[in-house]
Amino acid sequence: MDIQTLYNLFQATFQPDTNIRIQAELQLQQLDGTQGTLLLCMQIVGSEDSEIHVRQAASIYLKNAIKRNWVEKGVSNHKITDSDREAIKGNVLQMLVSAPSIVRSQLITVLGVIIANDFPSQYTALPGQIQALLQSQDPKIVHVGLLALKELTRAYKFKATEREPVEDIIVTFFPAIHQIGTRLMSADNAEAAGMLKLIFKAYHDTIQLELSERLRDNSFLIPWGTLFIQMVEKPVPTDGQSGDREELEKGPWWKAKRWAYQCLNRIYTRYGNPTALPSDSKYKPFAMSFIQNFAPNILTAYLKQVELWVAKQVWISPRVLCIMGNFFEESVKDKHTWAMIKAHSETLITHFVFPQLCFTSADEALWVDDPAEYIHSKIGVTEDFDSPVTAAINFMTVMARYRRNAFMQVLALANNVLQKYNEAPEGAKNPREKDGALVMIGALAPLILPKKSLASNMETFFVSHVFPEFKSQHPFLRARACEMVNQFSDLDFENPNNVAIVYTNLMESLRDSQLPVKVTAALALRPMIRHDDVREAMKPHLQFIMQELLTVTNQIDLDTLTEVMDDLVEVFAQDLAPFAVQLCEQLRDTFLRICGDMGPNGQEDTSDDTDKTMAAMGVLKTISTLILSLESTPDVLSQLEVALLPVVTFTLQNAIMDLFDGVFEIIDGFTFSAKSISPNMWGVFELIYKTFKESALDFMEEMMPSLDNYLSYGKELFCTNENAQHSVYDIIDTVMTSDRLGENDRVQACKLAESFLLNCRGHVDKYIAPILNLVFHYLAPEEGIESVEFRVQATEVVMNSLYYNAPETLRLLEENRWTQRFFEVWFSNLNKFSRVHDKKLSIFALCSILNVPVAQLPATLQSAWPQVLNGILKNFEGLPVAQARRREMERRFNIVSDDEEEDDDDDDDDDDDEEGQKALEAALAADDSEVEEEWVDDDEDVYDEGHEYLEFLAKEAAKKNAALAGETNDGGEGGDDGDEDEDEDEDDDDLEEEIYFESPLDELDPYIVFREVFTGLQQHNHASYNELTKATTPEQQEFIMHLLHVGEVNAIAAAENSTATVKA
Repeated sequence: MDIQTLYNLFQATFQPDTNIRIQAELQLQQLDGTQGTLLLCMQIVGSEDSEIHVRQAASIYLKNAIKRNWVEKGVSNHKITDSDREAIKGNVLQMLVSAPSIVRSQLITVLGVIIANDFPSQYTALPGQIQALLQSQDPKIVHVGLLALKELTRAYKFKATEREPVEDIIVTFFPAIHQIGTRLMSADNAEAAGMLKLIFKAYHDTIQLELSERLRDNSFLIPWGTLFIQMVEKPVPTDGQSGDREELEKGPWWKAKRWAYQCLNRIYTRYGNPTALPSDSKYKPFAMSFIQNFAPNILTAYLKQVELWVAKQVWISPRVLCIMGNFFEESVKDKHTWAMIKAHSETLITHFVFPQLCFTSADEALWVDDPAEYIHSKIGVTEDFDSPVTAAINFMTVMARYRRNAFMQVLALANNVLQKYNEAPEGAKNPREKDGALVMIGALAPLILPKKSLASNMETFFVSHVFPEFKSQHPFLRARACEMVNQFSDLDFENPNNVAIVYTNLMESLRDSQLPVKVTAALALRPMIRHDDVREAMKPHLQFIMQELLTVTNQIDLDTLTEVMDDLVEVFAQDLAPFAVQLCEQLRDTFLRICGDMGPNGQEDTSDDTDKTMAAMGVLKTISTLILSLESTPDVLSQLEVALLPVVTFTLQNAIMDLFDGVFEIIDGFTFSAKSISPNMWGVFELIYKTFKESALDFMEEMMPSLDNYLSYGKELFCTNENAQHSVYDIIDTVMTSDRLGENDRVQACKLAESFLLNCRGHVDKYIAPILNLVFHYLAPEEGIESVEFRVQATEVVMNSLYYNAPETLRLLEENRWTQRFFEVWFSNLNKFSRVHDKKLSIFALCSILNVPVAQLPATLQSAWPQVLNGILKNFEGLPVAQARRREMERRFNIVSDDEEEDDDDDDDDDDDEEGQKALEAALAADDSEVEEEWVDDDEDVYDEGHEYLEFLAKEAAKKNAALAGETNDGGEGGDDGDEDEDEDEDDDDLEEEIYFESPLDELDPYIVFREVFTGLQQHNHASYNELTKATTPEQQEFIMHLLHVGEVNAIAAAENSTATVKA
């Protein structure tokens, strides 16, 4: 194709006539992979004679083709020839020089893709090309050089291996770009800011994963650190800039400043703070020097900027305020930097932290214009790592947690603000400052409540400062009162009337006209459920509460609201039963509304879609909880099933994969609670199979409980319906053979195979051989299986096959030469079959083998015939222990809530012993001996949980490296430790009891089965019996007699129970 024809095609893509546009796009698609097309595109893009919209279209086409075809996926996909590749690499940088910005962004992506895949081995000319650009006297050409360098460093930003080129990049380019950056510092134009930003980003890319030895050297560290601090201190030019703060933050100078701050923060927090490093870190010497010689300079520069900001002499962007807050937080931990922070702590708390926590004009505008967005910005604010408010709160709480003086300063400031508010005349009160003070106290709740001298005064504090705001004329204070109740939910009020006041006001707030107040009230109601009086008071109003929660959920997608509903449903299930159907219909409608607002297939293209997905998950969780709680009401469940069928079908038919987990829980809930499969749920089974084949291959673990229920409670259909049998086998086969899946998924496939064989015993003979083939693909090779769980489950499939049809299974084992291998795996891992079900299955499978005539036994098994009895006895020896463990687990599981209530009662008793409670200000002078302190002396470093975790990881890594080096086998002390660790690993390998697991084996008594098989051999097959018992020891003979006696006693008891049941 010639260049003019291609030009015309790109031009046609902008035609208003749809037919012409579509035809042009189809022709362009057909050109994909045609030799020379991309070079013609580059000519069009690079030509200044081309119309700008045509250059843009050609650049987009070029970018997409490079992204799609540059990385080879096979010889057949060789769509870009070597000559075209070399031509593109040889011209892309020169094109960037002359390209307008609308085209340049596309070309930058092209360059990035090429670098990521070809550099260094296939793009050796790139460093020289970039150097030539950086040495130019033309700022525009230098700018392109910096763009190219930024793409080069970006390729290594998160690359943990093959980082050798990074050192070459630093040596080759960093001295030059530092000189360029130093010259640019005196400029005030936007172009200079853009270039500085690229320089700082390139530096930041190289230190994201590690700080090279060269960058740690003072010859690099000092000039670069100086440049960053110069940028921090440089006044932002305001000429020609809008006064709008959002526009200012997006401006080039604040972007450049932000990256300078981020470079300084990254060096300090990742490499330069000794308290943030494990003891064996290679950065420890650097950090010890940095914290004393460099960090103080950074801190001084930051504090100076705060001082100017407090004096309103400069404006600082929110993102930079956040970065500064993060730096201050880290500086609290090291004693050297803390000494500097401590001198300014009161000023920082009063003038840096506090103003950011107060309700602002921007907050008010957002509350009025978009209350839902306001809620999103405030709920879970501590998880917003880009928020300056989050950074300020974290800085304050870390100071308060570890440094006593700062804790008292925070309380003193909050107390003074609140007292001033109470004492001021009505017209002079500052509600925004009061909100800030309450935010401070609320953030410190986890620190205040464990300290008795403070916690004992919080009831008085609430009465004085929180309760009045439930009736405030300012909606944001009404919301703050609700939030305070939520934050201090573990506070035990001594006066029962105060609990009643809180509950009454929360119910009133739930009726508030302002959405943020309603939401915070709903969230605060959740922890109030722990109070007996509140639970009783809520019962008559449950329908109203649930209705309000559903109404609010339809106004804002917030997963925490659905968590409130979930808790209410769990606690008040029986009270909600009379209107459970109506509730589920409303939950269904809410769910379908949320899903309707999401992108196709539930794709999360925006944070708003993520919120919707989380909210939809919450609704599904609430539905699932309601279903399980109504297990004893089959009539209601059948109505719920009909009402909620659209939820299940909509999710599966539209393949909303993020919601599969919740939907499979609902299916599991219905089939498990009903203990039967309705016609509607049989239709769902067909949909599950269809969805599995199309989009749910990766959801085997989530599907398994539902599939097991179908087999357990719909076995009659599976025993007679070959299509249903084939569907189950096809799922097993697909999971066991798919390259996409791992051992965890294959464990689930083995469980499904086990359920299939157990529940359809005698009806699925034709599937025994193919299932064994699937399992032995992994079980037969020595290294075919890695995890203990997969080995156990795969072995149990064969054991189930033996229980299903021992003669046929043994024939297949022998025919495929699997017999010896299988019994070796089975008997060498008997201790791994530690659960009750494992041991019972082992006993039943071995007893099935005993029933096989000796003549039909494989020769390898005939010679090891006594070992079968030994296997049975070993399983019986461990069965009582396994049963005891299971009972203990069931007991512990059932009384967890009781333990919690006992703990709460103990807390109440402790509080009852506290006398002479005082107001909050009195706590400031409280005896320190009453406080359970976490504070660290000012001349000591703080080592928090993060440091402890790093130390743990370092030790684990060292242990692993030692094991790889064979050091744990050297004997002596080290050898003993290795054995000890091995024993611990053995214990960790024990599979945990699945207390809700049910199978047909539950109804069988292993003692009775063994007695019947053993006495049958004794009476009817003397030769086999004699061969079996010839090597038994006196202890084993005594144990066998014990088993036979237990079997006889159990058989008599079972017969009596059966007779009693018949008579009843």
